[in-house]
Amino acid sequence: MASSKNMMLPLSDPSKGDESLFKGSAMTKRGAYAALSYMGCAVLLVMFNKAALSSYGFPCANVITLFQMICSTSILYAMRRWRIISFTIGEPWSTSDSHSKLLVPLETLIQTLPLAGSYLLYMLATMESVRGVNVPMYTTLRRTTVVFTMLVEYLLAGQKYSFSVIGSVLLIVFGAFIAGCRDLSYDSYGYAVVFLSNITTAIYLATIARIGKSSGLNSFGLMWCNGLICGPILLFWTFIRGDLDMTLNFPHLYSPGFQAVMLFSCIMAFFLNYSIF
Repeated sequence: MASSKNMMLPLSDPSKGDESLFKGSAMTKRGAYAALSYMGCAVLLVMFNKAALSSYGFPCANVITLFQMICSTSILYAMRRWRIISFTIGEPWSTSDSHSKLLVPLETLIQTLPLAGSYLLYMLATMESVRGVNVPMYTTLRRTTVVFTMLVEYLLAGQKYSFSVIGSVLLIVFGAFIAGCRDLSYDSYGYAVVFLSNITTAIYLATIARIGKSSGLNSFGLMWCNGLICGPILLFWTFIRGDLDMTLNFPHLYSPGFQAVMLFSCIMAFFLNYSIF
């Protein structure tokens, strides 16, 4: 999807490409790239979030999520403004690049409300789980997310998997517990929050699959709608909770190290969401 004038980034279009990617019958080259990108971004994002919340003692996980949304929406706006990306599947590039073309129809925005709600739950639960447990424990428990996702997809969409896929998932979970067993420390609250994060992640991924097929939006369009809906909600929530005042009074707010951690956290969150979608 490239021309001499417009270099477009790869999109997730269910109407085209490898059908095996959506049927789960084989690993495609695009699927491998997405998996590797997700792996790298997820690891780095956990480390940067952990550094902000624990090393610097930043008290407002919701504000980090808000910054990530603002950064993601700004990047999408700029790329769409420069006609690097589109928001809908099959959007014509010969049309004039007016300001109104940067937005999606109101009906489509309303259609993505369930996706935005599940995203908010997913991000808030994930942030709290990172704060509550150490990194080895978090990594080990989060490996069970795939199991939760398979269960949710089976309950919502009737999706069934082969014995080889189920066996692979069980092997991954078993290996994660073997790798982290010596670093695990039982914390009832921490365990509960991480498993809640796994459940919200599973719901979020299942919602992406359902909304993505029916809305006509591509990966960037779904991310854009997420930002438009969730950003104001989270801004209002952080304001009434007093998180914004706490952020302004945070002693390390103007520290170059803390600002670098926050910047890389926002960038990694953008690429992680792109990999997920």
